[in-house]
Amino acid sequence: MNTVIKSSNCPALLIAAPASGQGKTWVTAALARFHGRQGRRVRVFKCGPDFLDPMILAQACGQPVYSLDLWLLGEEACRRLLWQAAAEADLILIEGVMGLFDGSPSAADLARQFGIPIVAVIDAAAMAQTFGALVYGMAHYQPGLSFAGVLANRVGSEQHAQLLRSSLPEGLPWWGALPRRTDWELPSRHLGLFQAQEVADLEDRLNAAAEAIAHSANPPLPNAITFEPAAEVSMLPLLVGVRIGIARDEAFAFTYAANLDLLQELGAELKFFSPLRDSQLPEVDSLYFPGGYPELHLEALADNQELMQSIRAHHAAAKPILAECGGMLYVLERLTDVEGQSAALLGLLPGKAVMQPRLVALALQEVELPEGQLRGHSYHYSRLELSVEPIALGYSPNARSVSESVFRLGRLTASYIHFYLPSNPQAAAALFLP
Repeated sequence: MNTVIKSSNCPALLIAAPASGQGKTWVTAALARFHGRQGRRVRVFKCGPDFLDPMILAQACGQPVYSLDLWLLGEEACRRLLWQAAAEADLILIEGVMGLFDGSPSAADLARQFGIPIVAVIDAAAMAQTFGALVYGMAHYQPGLSFAGVLANRVGSEQHAQLLRSSLPEGLPWWGALPRRTDWELPSRHLGLFQAQEVADLEDRLNAAAEAIAHSANPPLPNAITFEPAAEVSMLPLLVGVRIGIARDEAFAFTYAANLDLLQELGAELKFFSPLRDSQLPEVDSLYFPGGYPELHLEALADNQELMQSIRAHHAAAKPILAECGGMLYVLERLTDVEGQSAALLGLLPGKAVMQPRLVALALQEVELPEGQLRGHSYHYSRLELSVEPIALGYSPNARSVSESVFRLGRLTASYIHFYLPSNPQAAAALFLP
Protein backbone atom coordinates (compact mmCIF):
# COMPACT_ATOMS: atom_id res chain seq x y z
CA MET A 1 0.00 0.00 0.00
CA ASN A 2 1.35 3.44 -0.95
CA THR A 3 1.97 5.87 1.90
CA VAL A 4 0.32 9.26 1.44
CA ILE A 5 2.73 12.06 2.35
CA LYS A 6 0.75 14.99 3.69
CA SER A 7 1.48 18.67 3.70
CA SER A 8 2.47 20.40 6.96
CA ASN A 9 1.00 23.57 8.45
CA CYS A 10 2.98 25.95 10.63
CA PRO A 11 3.24 29.71 11.25
CA ALA A 12 6.39 31.19 9.71
CA LEU A 13 8.18 34.54 9.46
CA LEU A 14 11.19 35.83 7.56
CA ILE A 15 13.11 38.50 9.47
CA ALA A 16 14.67 40.88 6.94
CA ALA A 17 16.37 44.28 6.83
CA PRO A 18 17.36 46.94 4.30
CA ALA A 19 21.07 46.11 4.79
CA SER A 20 23.52 44.13 6.86
CA GLY A 21 24.24 45.36 10.37
CA GLN A 22 20.64 46.32 11.21
CA GLY A 23 20.34 43.74 14.00
CA LYS A 24 18.26 41.03 12.32
CA THR A 25 20.29 38.17 13.85
CA TRP A 26 19.70 39.49 17.35
CA VAL A 27 16.00 40.17 16.71
CA THR A 28 15.57 36.66 15.26
CA ALA A 29 17.31 35.19 18.30
CA ALA A 30 15.17 37.30 20.65
CA LEU A 31 11.98 36.17 18.90
CA ALA A 32 13.08 32.54 19.08
CA ARG A 33 13.83 32.80 22.81
CA PHE A 34 10.59 34.74 23.45
CA HIS A 35 8.39 32.12 21.79
CA GLY A 36 10.39 29.30 23.36
CA ARG A 37 9.68 30.75 26.79
CA GLN A 38 5.98 30.69 25.85
CA GLY A 39 6.28 26.90 25.50
CA ARG A 40 6.38 26.87 21.70
CA ARG A 41 8.66 24.62 19.68
CA VAL A 42 10.65 26.97 17.44
CA ARG A 43 12.74 26.01 14.42
CA VAL A 44 15.08 28.63 12.97
CA PHE A 45 16.77 28.79 9.57
CA LYS A 46 19.34 31.17 8.10
CA CYS A 47 18.80 32.41 4.56
CA GLY A 48 22.01 32.20 2.58
CA PRO A 49 25.42 30.76 3.51
CA ASP A 50 26.53 31.52 7.07
CA PHE A 51 28.18 29.86 10.07
CA LEU A 52 28.32 32.46 12.86
CA ASP A 53 24.68 33.57 12.91
CA PRO A 54 23.40 29.95 13.10
CA MET A 55 25.52 29.39 16.23
CA ILE A 56 23.71 32.22 18.02
CA LEU A 57 20.32 31.18 16.64
CA ALA A 58 20.83 27.55 17.67
CA GLN A 59 21.56 28.69 21.22
CA ALA A 60 18.38 30.78 21.17
CA CYS A 61 16.04 28.01 19.99
CA GLY A 62 17.78 24.87 21.26
CA GLN A 63 17.79 23.20 17.83
CA PRO A 64 20.30 22.94 14.96
CA VAL A 65 20.00 25.79 12.46
CA TYR A 66 20.24 24.99 8.75
CA SER A 67 20.82 27.22 5.73
CA LEU A 68 18.03 28.00 3.26
CA ASP A 69 19.20 29.27 -0.11
CA LEU A 70 17.47 28.72 -3.44
CA TRP A 71 20.78 28.60 -5.33
CA LEU A 72 22.95 26.72 -2.85
CA LEU A 73 20.36 24.07 -1.94
CA GLY A 74 17.81 24.30 -4.73
CA GLU A 75 14.07 24.77 -4.38
CA GLU A 76 13.28 21.12 -3.61
CA ALA A 77 15.79 20.88 -0.77
CA CYS A 78 14.50 24.15 0.73
CA ARG A 79 10.95 22.83 0.45
CA ARG A 80 11.94 19.59 2.16
CA LEU A 81 13.58 21.38 5.10
CA LEU A 82 10.58 23.67 5.62
CA TRP A 83 8.09 20.80 5.35
CA GLN A 84 10.05 18.70 7.86
CA ALA A 85 10.31 21.63 10.29
CA ALA A 86 6.62 22.47 9.95
CA ALA A 87 5.69 18.92 10.91
CA GLU A 88 7.41 19.23 14.30
CA ALA A 89 7.37 22.94 15.19
CA ASP A 90 4.89 25.55 16.39
CA LEU A 91 6.77 28.37 14.65
CA ILE A 92 9.40 28.70 11.91
CA LEU A 93 11.68 31.74 11.90
CA ILE A 94 14.03 32.50 9.00
CA GLU A 95 16.74 35.13 9.28
CA GLY A 96 17.32 36.87 5.95
CA VAL A 97 20.70 37.56 4.40
CA MET A 98 22.16 41.06 3.85
CA GLY A 99 19.40 43.39 2.60
CA LEU A 100 16.01 41.95 1.68
CA PHE A 101 16.57 42.30 -2.08
CA ASP A 102 20.34 41.76 -2.14
CA GLY A 103 21.80 38.90 -4.14
CA SER A 104 20.32 36.60 -6.71
CA PRO A 105 18.42 34.76 -5.41
CA SER A 106 17.59 37.04 -2.49
CA ALA A 107 15.77 36.63 0.79
CA ALA A 108 12.77 38.23 -0.92
CA ASP A 109 12.85 35.49 -3.56
CA LEU A 110 12.74 32.83 -0.83
CA ALA A 111 9.82 34.56 0.95
CA ARG A 112 7.89 34.86 -2.30
CA GLN A 113 8.59 31.27 -3.34
CA PHE A 114 7.07 29.81 -0.17
CA GLY A 115 4.56 32.52 0.75
CA ILE A 116 6.33 33.51 3.98
CA PRO A 117 5.43 36.90 5.50
CA ILE A 118 8.23 39.34 6.30
CA VAL A 119 9.06 41.32 9.43
CA ALA A 120 11.37 44.23 8.61
CA VAL A 121 14.05 45.16 11.16
CA ILE A 122 15.49 48.65 10.71
CA ASP A 123 18.25 50.35 12.65
CA ALA A 124 16.51 53.65 13.41
CA ALA A 125 19.21 55.12 15.66
CA ALA A 126 19.78 58.13 13.37
CA MET A 127 16.41 58.24 11.66
CA ALA A 128 13.07 60.03 11.96
CA GLN A 129 10.27 60.22 9.35
CA THR A 130 12.50 58.67 6.70
CA PHE A 131 11.86 55.44 8.60
CA GLY A 132 8.37 55.33 7.08
CA ALA A 133 9.68 55.99 3.58
CA LEU A 134 12.20 53.17 3.91
CA VAL A 135 9.54 50.73 5.11
CA TYR A 136 7.21 51.78 2.30
CA GLY A 137 9.96 51.17 -0.25
CA MET A 138 10.73 47.70 1.12
CA ALA A 139 7.06 46.76 1.07
CA HIS A 140 6.41 47.97 -2.50
CA TYR A 141 9.69 47.51 -4.35
CA GLN A 142 8.73 44.04 -5.64
CA PRO A 143 5.32 42.41 -6.07
CA GLY A 144 4.18 39.24 -4.38
CA LEU A 145 5.55 39.90 -0.90
CA SER A 146 3.58 39.89 2.33
CA PHE A 147 4.70 42.11 5.22
CA ALA A 148 3.67 41.11 8.73
CA GLY A 149 5.13 44.22 10.32
CA VAL A 150 8.17 46.35 11.07
CA LEU A 151 10.35 46.56 14.18
CA ALA A 152 12.55 49.58 14.91
CA ASN A 153 15.94 48.71 16.40
CA ARG A 154 18.37 50.81 18.50
CA VAL A 155 15.78 53.45 19.31
CA GLY A 156 16.84 56.31 21.57
CA SER A 157 13.68 56.94 23.62
CA GLU A 158 9.94 56.39 23.86
CA GLN A 159 9.40 59.71 22.07
CA HIS A 160 11.71 58.56 19.28
CA ALA A 161 9.70 55.33 18.97
CA GLN A 162 6.44 57.24 18.71
CA LEU A 163 7.88 59.48 15.99
CA LEU A 164 8.94 56.43 14.01
CA ARG A 165 5.58 54.76 14.45
CA SER A 166 3.72 57.84 13.27
CA SER A 167 5.74 57.83 10.03
CA LEU A 168 4.50 54.39 8.95
CA PRO A 169 2.26 54.20 5.87
CA GLU A 170 -1.20 52.75 6.40
CA GLY A 171 -1.41 48.99 6.40
CA LEU A 172 2.07 48.21 7.75
CA PRO A 173 1.79 46.89 11.33
CA TRP A 174 4.07 48.32 14.01
CA TRP A 175 5.84 45.59 15.95
CA GLY A 176 7.46 47.87 18.47
CA ALA A 177 10.93 49.26 19.14
CA LEU A 178 14.03 47.89 20.81
CA PRO A 179 16.24 50.37 22.69
CA ARG A 180 19.90 50.97 22.02
CA ARG A 181 21.58 48.65 24.55
CA THR A 182 25.29 47.87 24.38
CA ASP A 183 24.99 45.34 27.22
CA TRP A 184 22.98 42.84 25.16
CA GLU A 185 24.16 43.36 21.59
CA LEU A 186 26.70 40.83 20.41
CA PRO A 187 30.40 41.60 19.87
CA SER A 188 31.78 41.09 16.38
CA ARG A 189 35.10 40.79 14.56
CA HIS A 190 36.22 40.71 10.93
CA LEU A 191 34.15 37.70 9.79
CA GLY A 192 31.05 38.73 11.74
CA LEU A 193 29.67 37.95 15.18
CA PHE A 194 31.69 36.20 17.85
CA GLN A 195 31.08 32.46 18.05
CA ALA A 196 28.38 31.48 20.53
CA GLN A 197 30.80 29.67 22.85
CA GLU A 198 32.94 32.81 23.08
CA VAL A 199 30.14 34.90 24.61
CA ALA A 200 30.18 33.85 28.27
CA ASP A 201 26.90 35.58 29.18
CA LEU A 202 25.01 34.67 26.00
CA GLU A 203 22.11 33.10 27.91
CA ASP A 204 21.62 36.25 29.97
CA ARG A 205 21.72 38.38 26.82
CA LEU A 206 19.19 36.17 25.04
CA ASN A 207 16.79 36.26 27.97
CA ALA A 208 17.14 40.04 28.31
CA ALA A 209 16.42 40.48 24.60
CA ALA A 210 13.38 38.19 24.83
CA GLU A 211 12.04 40.25 27.73
CA ALA A 212 12.59 43.43 25.74
CA ILE A 213 10.67 41.96 22.80
CA ALA A 214 7.85 40.96 25.13
CA HIS A 215 7.73 44.44 26.69
CA SER A 216 7.97 46.31 23.40
CA ALA A 217 5.95 44.23 20.99
CA ASN A 218 4.50 41.06 22.53
CA PRO A 219 4.80 39.71 18.98
CA PRO A 220 1.76 37.84 17.68
CA LEU A 221 1.89 34.32 16.32
CA PRO A 222 1.35 34.64 12.55
CA ASN A 223 -1.15 32.61 10.60
CA ALA A 224 -0.14 29.10 9.61
CA ILE A 225 1.34 28.44 6.16
CA THR A 226 0.92 25.19 4.28
CA PHE A 227 4.24 23.61 3.31
CA GLU A 228 4.00 20.94 0.65
CA PRO A 229 6.25 17.86 0.80
CA ALA A 230 9.23 17.57 -1.52
CA ALA A 231 10.42 14.45 -3.25
CA GLU A 232 12.20 12.07 -0.89
CA VAL A 233 15.92 11.51 -1.40
CA SER A 234 17.59 8.21 -0.56
CA MET A 235 21.35 8.15 -0.01
CA LEU A 236 23.57 5.35 -1.22
CA PRO A 237 25.89 4.01 1.52
CA LEU A 238 28.97 5.36 -0.24
CA LEU A 239 30.97 6.00 2.94
CA VAL A 240 30.08 2.95 5.03
CA GLY A 241 33.03 2.07 7.23
CA VAL A 242 34.87 5.33 6.50
CA ARG A 243 36.03 7.18 9.61
CA ILE A 244 36.30 10.94 9.06
CA GLY A 245 38.23 13.09 11.52
CA ILE A 246 36.74 16.59 11.72
CA ALA A 247 38.59 19.52 13.29
CA ARG A 248 36.31 21.25 15.76
CA ASP A 249 37.34 23.87 18.31
CA GLU A 250 37.59 27.67 18.59
CA ALA A 251 39.88 27.79 15.54
CA PHE A 252 37.81 25.51 13.28
CA ALA A 253 34.05 25.73 13.69
CA PHE A 254 32.58 26.85 10.35
CA THR A 255 30.75 23.71 9.28
CA TYR A 256 27.32 23.42 7.69
CA ALA A 257 25.14 21.20 9.87
CA ALA A 258 23.84 19.72 6.61
CA ASN A 259 27.38 18.62 5.69
CA LEU A 260 27.70 16.57 8.87
CA ASP A 261 24.23 15.11 8.39
CA LEU A 262 25.08 14.11 4.83
CA LEU A 263 28.33 12.37 5.75
CA GLN A 264 26.49 10.34 8.38
CA GLU A 265 23.66 9.53 5.96
CA LEU A 266 26.29 8.24 3.53
CA GLY A 267 27.47 5.89 6.27
CA ALA A 268 30.58 7.67 7.58
CA GLU A 269 31.59 7.64 11.23
CA LEU A 270 32.48 11.16 12.39
CA LYS A 271 35.27 11.67 14.92
CA PHE A 272 35.89 15.21 16.17
CA PHE A 273 39.27 16.44 17.37
CA SER A 274 40.91 19.73 18.36
CA PRO A 275 44.02 21.01 16.56
CA LEU A 276 44.46 23.36 19.52
CA ARG A 277 44.48 20.75 22.28
CA ASP A 278 44.78 17.15 21.01
CA SER A 279 48.25 15.67 20.62
CA GLN A 280 47.22 12.86 18.27
CA LEU A 281 44.65 12.28 15.56
CA PRO A 282 41.86 9.82 16.29
CA GLU A 283 41.90 6.58 14.28
CA VAL A 284 40.53 7.88 10.97
CA ASP A 285 40.65 7.27 7.24
CA SER A 286 40.06 10.86 6.11
CA LEU A 287 40.36 14.38 7.51
CA TYR A 288 38.13 17.46 7.22
CA PHE A 289 39.44 20.90 8.21
CA PRO A 290 36.55 23.40 8.00
CA GLY A 291 36.88 27.17 8.11
CA GLY A 292 37.28 29.21 11.25
CA TYR A 293 39.76 31.56 12.92
CA PRO A 294 43.23 29.96 12.79
CA GLU A 295 44.72 33.49 12.61
CA LEU A 296 43.49 34.13 16.17
CA HIS A 297 45.25 31.01 17.51
CA LEU A 298 48.57 31.03 15.66
CA GLU A 299 50.78 30.35 18.64
CA ALA A 300 48.72 27.44 20.00
CA LEU A 301 48.40 25.82 16.57
CA ALA A 302 52.12 26.20 15.82
CA ASP A 303 53.12 24.86 19.24
CA ASN A 304 51.14 21.65 18.79
CA GLN A 305 53.94 19.95 16.87
CA GLU A 306 52.94 16.44 17.88
CA LEU A 307 49.52 16.72 16.26
CA MET A 308 50.95 18.38 13.16
CA GLN A 309 53.36 15.48 12.72
CA SER A 310 50.40 13.10 12.92
CA ILE A 311 48.56 15.08 10.22
CA ARG A 312 51.66 15.15 7.99
CA ALA A 313 51.95 11.38 8.32
CA HIS A 314 48.28 11.05 7.32
CA HIS A 315 48.95 13.11 4.18
CA ALA A 316 52.17 11.21 3.38
CA ALA A 317 50.16 7.96 3.52
CA ALA A 318 47.97 9.33 0.66
CA LYS A 319 44.87 9.54 2.84
CA PRO A 320 42.17 12.12 1.92
CA ILE A 321 42.10 15.62 3.41
CA LEU A 322 39.55 18.37 2.66
CA ALA A 323 40.61 21.83 3.86
CA GLU A 324 38.26 24.81 3.47
CA CYS A 325 39.13 28.49 3.95
CA GLY A 326 40.54 28.66 7.50
CA GLY A 327 41.29 24.95 7.16
CA MET A 328 43.31 25.72 4.04
CA LEU A 329 45.26 28.42 5.91
CA TYR A 330 46.22 25.75 8.46
CA VAL A 331 47.67 23.40 5.82
CA LEU A 332 49.89 26.15 4.34
CA GLU A 333 53.55 26.63 5.19
CA ARG A 334 52.98 29.95 6.95
CA LEU A 335 50.18 32.26 8.09
CA THR A 336 50.58 35.92 9.10
CA ASP A 337 47.89 37.77 11.02
CA VAL A 338 46.79 41.36 10.41
CA GLU A 339 49.23 42.67 13.05
CA GLY A 340 52.20 41.00 11.36
CA GLN A 341 52.58 38.05 13.73
CA SER A 342 53.55 34.94 11.76
CA ALA A 343 53.75 31.19 12.39
CA ALA A 344 54.86 28.10 10.51
CA LEU A 345 52.00 25.63 10.21
CA LEU A 346 51.45 22.25 8.50
CA GLY A 347 53.27 22.90 5.23
CA LEU A 348 51.20 20.40 3.22
CA LEU A 349 50.50 23.07 0.60
CA PRO A 350 53.55 25.13 -0.47
CA GLY A 351 52.79 28.77 0.11
CA LYS A 352 51.66 31.31 2.64
CA ALA A 353 48.72 33.60 3.45
CA VAL A 354 48.57 37.07 4.97
CA MET A 355 45.48 38.45 6.72
CA GLN A 356 44.18 41.75 5.33
CA PRO A 357 42.45 44.61 7.16
CA ARG A 358 39.53 44.54 4.69
CA LEU A 359 37.33 41.91 3.12
CA VAL A 360 39.01 40.22 0.13
CA ALA A 361 36.16 38.11 -1.26
CA LEU A 362 32.51 37.29 -0.60
CA ALA A 363 30.62 35.23 -3.17
CA LEU A 364 28.68 32.10 -3.95
CA GLN A 365 30.84 29.60 -5.83
CA GLU A 366 30.27 26.66 -8.16
CA VAL A 367 33.23 24.52 -9.20
CA GLU A 368 33.75 21.49 -11.43
CA LEU A 369 36.09 19.03 -9.74
CA PRO A 370 37.26 15.67 -11.07
CA GLU A 371 34.77 14.14 -8.61
CA GLY A 372 31.87 16.25 -9.91
CA GLN A 373 30.31 19.69 -9.52
CA LEU A 374 29.98 21.21 -6.04
CA ARG A 375 28.48 24.48 -4.83
CA GLY A 376 29.48 26.59 -1.87
CA HIS A 377 30.60 30.08 -0.94
CA SER A 378 33.70 32.05 0.01
CA TYR A 379 34.18 34.78 2.61
CA HIS A 380 37.73 35.66 3.59
CA TYR A 381 40.09 38.40 4.72
CA SER A 382 43.36 36.79 3.62
CA ARG A 383 45.45 36.66 0.45
CA LEU A 384 47.36 33.62 -0.80
CA GLU A 385 50.84 33.30 -2.23
CA LEU A 386 51.15 29.78 -3.68
CA SER A 387 53.60 28.03 -5.97
CA VAL A 388 51.12 25.44 -7.29
CA GLU A 389 48.50 25.75 -10.02
CA PRO A 390 44.82 25.17 -9.21
CA ILE A 391 43.01 22.13 -10.58
CA ALA A 392 39.76 24.11 -10.91
CA LEU A 393 38.34 27.62 -10.69
CA GLY A 394 34.99 28.55 -9.19
CA TYR A 395 32.20 30.46 -10.90
CA SER A 396 29.98 32.90 -9.01
CA PRO A 397 26.42 33.73 -10.13
CA ASN A 398 26.36 36.96 -8.12
CA ALA A 399 29.97 38.21 -8.14
CA ARG A 400 31.50 37.10 -11.40
CA SER A 401 34.84 38.71 -10.72
CA VAL A 402 35.34 36.35 -7.76
CA SER A 403 36.69 33.01 -8.98
CA GLU A 404 38.14 30.96 -6.14
CA SER A 405 40.84 28.36 -6.87
CA VAL A 406 40.82 24.73 -5.79
CA PHE A 407 44.24 23.18 -5.16
CA ARG A 408 45.20 19.53 -4.98
CA LEU A 409 48.40 17.91 -3.79
CA GLY A 410 48.19 14.17 -3.38
CA ARG A 411 44.86 13.46 -1.67
CA LEU A 412 44.72 16.97 -0.19
CA THR A 413 41.98 19.19 -1.64
CA ALA A 414 42.15 22.80 -0.44
CA SER A 415 40.24 25.96 -1.31
CA TYR A 416 38.76 29.14 0.08
CA ILE A 417 35.38 27.65 -0.87
CA HIS A 418 33.19 26.39 1.96
CA PHE A 419 31.56 23.50 0.13
CA TYR A 420 27.89 22.70 0.64
CA LEU A 421 28.33 18.94 0.35
CA PRO A 422 24.63 18.04 -0.18
CA SER A 423 24.81 19.93 -3.50
CA ASN A 424 26.40 16.73 -4.89
CA PRO A 425 26.50 13.80 -2.43
CA GLN A 426 28.40 11.53 -4.84
CA ALA A 427 31.16 14.11 -5.36
CA ALA A 428 31.29 14.77 -1.62
CA ALA A 429 31.71 11.08 -0.88
CA ALA A 430 34.52 10.77 -3.43
CA LEU A 431 36.52 13.50 -1.64
CA PHE A 432 36.63 11.38 1.53
CA LEU A 433 36.92 7.84 0.12
CA PRO A 434 40.28 6.26 1.06
